[in-house]
Amino acid sequence: MAQDREPFISLALYHLFKWSVVSPVLHGYLRGRIYGAKKVPMEGPVIVVANHASNFDPPLLSNCMRRPVSFMAKESLFQVPILAPAIRAYGAYPVKRGSADRSAIRAAIKQLEQGWAVGIFLQGVRTPDGRISAPKLGAALIASKAQVPLLPVSLWGTEGILTKGSALPKPAPVTVRIGELIPPPATKQKEELTAITQRCADEIHALHELGR
Repeated sequence: MAQDREPFISLALYHLFKWSVVSPVLHGYLRGRIYGAKKVPMEGPVIVVANHASNFDPPLLSNCMRRPVSFMAKESLFQVPILAPAIRAYGAYPVKRGSADRSAIRAAIKQLEQGWAVGIFLQGVRTPDGRISAPKLGAALIASKAQVPLLPVSLWGTEGILTKGSALPKPAPVTVRIGELIPPPATKQKEELTAITQRCADEIHALHELGR
């Protein structure tokens, strides 16, 4: 039976980490701006799709959603005794490096069935300018299988936080813009998955081009 939202312990850990660490860094050090936070549904499963330019993106993105966001993580992290239960409670789910895509898809759907917001970077890897040049169909496929909406989000400026050759994060200004919910594809036909994926990419780029 599907749940309305993530477990209470995960919500408590999220708010603890958000208000003690991430939010002060985002709003203080990074002079963060957030637009559209009220567009995020506070209950029910949703797939948050975003661009990706920095290793700091997952906690910053989750912070701006006002609810925990579940991301995939390397399976090896779940073999560390103290770390494993902490990151699992925080919403991370294990995926084997180099494993078939369907393993990640099954794990993401399981999180959605438990009421989580699941975060997926549309290109799958970081890009130097934060733009999405080759969006993957995974998010749309998961949305079609689980029949949950997609929420496009733009992360602007995060590529400047940790530049090549820099040992410490820089106080780069960061802006997060949240778009409108996009209904899931009605079918798993490649043409429809491609259309929804491109719509997500276009929405993210439109938000990104608004800049600071």
